[in-house]
Amino acid sequence: MENWLGKFGAYAADLFIYRGFGIASFLFVKLFFLSGAFLILDLPIKKLKNTWFWDLFAIIILSITFGFFATSLPELGGTVGYEMNQFIQDYVGKTGTLLGIVFAIVIYLIFKIKISPEAIKTFFEKKHKDIKENLEGLTTNNDSATDYNLEEFAVKEPEDEEELEEPTLKPSQFEINKEALKPTIQNASEINLEPTIKPVSPILQTEPIHIESVKQIIETNDEAFVIEKAPDEDIVEENLASKLVADFGLFDPTLELSNYKFPTIDLLKEYASVGITINQEELEENKNRIVETLKNYKIDIAQIKATVGPSVTLYEIVPEAGIRISKIKSLEDDIALSLAALGIRIIAPIPGKGTIGIEVPNKNPTMVPMRSVIGSAKFQEAEMELPIALGKTISNETFVVDLAKMPHLLMAGATGQGKSVGLNAVLTSLLYKKHPAEVKFVLVDPKKVELTLFNKIERHYLAKLPDDGDAIITDNTKVVHTLNSLCIEMDNRYSLLKDAMVRNIKEYNDKFKSRKLNPEHGHRFLPYIILVVDEFADLIMTAGKEVETPIARLAQLARAIGIHLIIATQRPSVNVITGLIKANFPARIAFRVTSKIDSRTILDTQGADQLIGRGDLLYSNGNDLVRVQCAFVDTPEVEKIVDYIGSQKAYASAYLLPEYVGEDGSSVNLEFDISERDSMFREAAEIIVTAQQGSASLLQRKLKLGYNRAGRLIDQLEAAGIVGQFEGSKARSVNIPDLASLDQFFTNEQNNA
Repeated sequence: MENWLGKFGAYAADLFIYRGFGIASFLFVKLFFLSGAFLILDLPIKKLKNTWFWDLFAIIILSITFGFFATSLPELGGTVGYEMNQFIQDYVGKTGTLLGIVFAIVIYLIFKIKISPEAIKTFFEKKHKDIKENLEGLTTNNDSATDYNLEEFAVKEPEDEEELEEPTLKPSQFEINKEALKPTIQNASEINLEPTIKPVSPILQTEPIHIESVKQIIETNDEAFVIEKAPDEDIVEENLASKLVADFGLFDPTLELSNYKFPTIDLLKEYASVGITINQEELEENKNRIVETLKNYKIDIAQIKATVGPSVTLYEIVPEAGIRISKIKSLEDDIALSLAALGIRIIAPIPGKGTIGIEVPNKNPTMVPMRSVIGSAKFQEAEMELPIALGKTISNETFVVDLAKMPHLLMAGATGQGKSVGLNAVLTSLLYKKHPAEVKFVLVDPKKVELTLFNKIERHYLAKLPDDGDAIITDNTKVVHTLNSLCIEMDNRYSLLKDAMVRNIKEYNDKFKSRKLNPEHGHRFLPYIILVVDEFADLIMTAGKEVETPIARLAQLARAIGIHLIIATQRPSVNVITGLIKANFPARIAFRVTSKIDSRTILDTQGADQLIGRGDLLYSNGNDLVRVQCAFVDTPEVEKIVDYIGSQKAYASAYLLPEYVGEDGSSVNLEFDISERDSMFREAAEIIVTAQQGSASLLQRKLKLGYNRAGRLIDQLEAAGIVGQFEGSKARSVNIPDLASLDQFFTNEQNNA
């Protein structure tokens, strides 16, 4: 047997034509082609399902039809058509089979091809109407009579909306014989102005008649008809912003470092034994001792339940009716004695539950690695501005909080209880979630060894003063300048928020991304700034009020403009954590402390003295206390993360904070060489002398500069003697009265040089 495709073609023909559906199998070619096209072009599959249904329906009907009529040529209907015919005729006979075939064909024509009696009727009416219009057009062209009636211009209401065709209006069809209309129109009140066609076709709505062309024709036919064009309205800035967004898209602050890659979870160490191991014997033993101890004091228990955590197990007990809670609370030391355990803590009652909690440390506590916390779905899917993964709770759930909602965090604990590891966990969480354009760190490390690893990401994530050495501040005198510089940054940001008429940094950045704020007016994208102080007590001892005042100002005001504080200290005494600071730090973390007084100082309640150490902490943000096992991140892990980030493309420098000028009028560095002056120095001097007012904001407006460059120009003008010293909120005095004196000043300077 010969075939275009040889044996394969013969096999396919035998399979589809002879053993299959006969000649109707050619529809499979269409189906396979459409299916491939839909999959390659990624088109919606819904339409493809409809095509498959009706084509398979047609294949079956055609096969049965050919099998019924072409009995002498079985290849037309195939084996399927022949067998199905025999099967159906055995039950309903030839007449029933023929009626079934006709019924199936009618269904296909109605539902697939959309052929209906109404459509057939419309088709013949349209043909009849076209013939009639052609005949009338011939008689109209041959007839020169002028006696027309308005009835000839009436539009007949169609019987169905689907019969309306899309109207096409040409200028040649709009000519009206005005002489023919004069005899009929006598009174304007007699004209029926209601539209003849009431149901509006969807075609008429989507394709309206263009009235401009109609107006042009009326204007040419009637000279008295004048068309006035309304003046264009002014485009408001809102529309300009929408146009900019439509042209360029939303502003992307990460565009400068668009190729930045976040640290991978593989950089964190994976420990072998991570899961919690439940020691059934230990749980039973502790339960029996708790019940026995309470029975000795005639306290009956109705129910007891244990929840095993990484380092602590919570036993929830429900006492019998009539038992005073204070009586159980007073037995804390007795229960600790019977269990021979360190750090028994009784929660009476547990907030939100009708139970009393007894927290008992596990004999073999389980470490919580940072990898398990960072990789958890709760952290990865957290929709927070500044998510922080602290560790795991007693119920072994990842504990994630939002620093932006806190808005400041106070950490305290004795030496070696996990404060520095907790700070590293906080910084690691933010490095894994926030782009360098979105957050900046100001790191203060009086110990000089805890945070030095983060020097490698200076140009990515850190912020510092201009002309400063290391971004991580270890000198206490520089801390004072940095804190006051943050206060200046805070005031500048509030000015920007005021000009933008928004209330917080999130609304401001959203408005800036939508291109509703003009960068030429000083607006810019504002990243979050997080101040981290590792040892606050040392700063208080060396600087005292110079540090406490800007810290208190930032804590009170900076939450709305994205500056957040994280302060850690070893000794939470009242002379270090004063009432002014505590009032503005509602979120607190307490590691293990040595006395109940220290616990009350940091948490306003006892409990921190009963922790077991090694990262065991209590988190408070209001009234509720949550016990968390802090995630452990080791120094090599932090080093891998900062090396991974530091090896990527970075900004030209660290994020520069405004320069701070002290009360004595001297800034951090006011010695400027003439050759190192800014290129706009003379222009800035002319503006200052003309206005007789020395301020950085004036230079920002006139020269369209950023605050850092304008402040640097002011410092250079002060070093040159053109403007006076810093006078607080007042503008600086100008030492040169006019431009002529300024020219003389520059001439003398050149001669001396």
